[in-house]
Amino acid sequence: MSPASLDEALVAAAQGGSAEAFSRLVERHQQAVRAFLRRACGDWSAADDLAQETFLAAWSRIGRLKAGASVRAWLCGIGYNKHLTAVRSASRERARGQAYEDDREVTLDAPAEDKIALEKAMAELPAEQRACVALCLAADFSHAEAAEALDMPLGTVKSHISRGRARLLLALGVCDDAS
Repeated sequence: MSPASLDEALVAAAQGGSAEAFSRLVERHQQAVRAFLRRACGDWSAADDLAQETFLAAWSRIGRLKAGASVRAWLCGIGYNKHLTAVRSASRERARGQAYEDDREVTLDAPAEDKIALEKAMAELPAEQRACVALCLAADFSHAEAAEALDMPLGTVKSHISRGRARLLLALGVCDDAS
């Protein structure tokens, strides 16, 4: 039996639900997929993780593989898409980290007495108001994200932010021109 016809038989069996047939496909192609991902990533550890993700995704998508298609090419395509997703995710993470550092530098430039006054004013807020203010005003969460994170109704989060902001401004002696 030729390698291509063996792959076709294994694919057909795997599409029928045979985990053993899929396991044989993994055995047959894992070295090629790992080698490709190692070259694409340049990081062996990341490539091995991506290869595992590739085979997990392939198992759930085996029904989509068309008869006669190259299993190796299909698996490498899934792996490459996993790699691209990881690269985009890492890029977003670097951007978030840079934004955090940029915001942190601005905060660090504030006079120490202002920081102390703000911390004291925050500590005096009720716990739920403090949590809402910390997420929405300090961590740039949307009201909906804060509501989800804190498991509170959206209207409650909005009220806590409004009241908490007003209390902070009053405690800091700042005039609220926004009202």
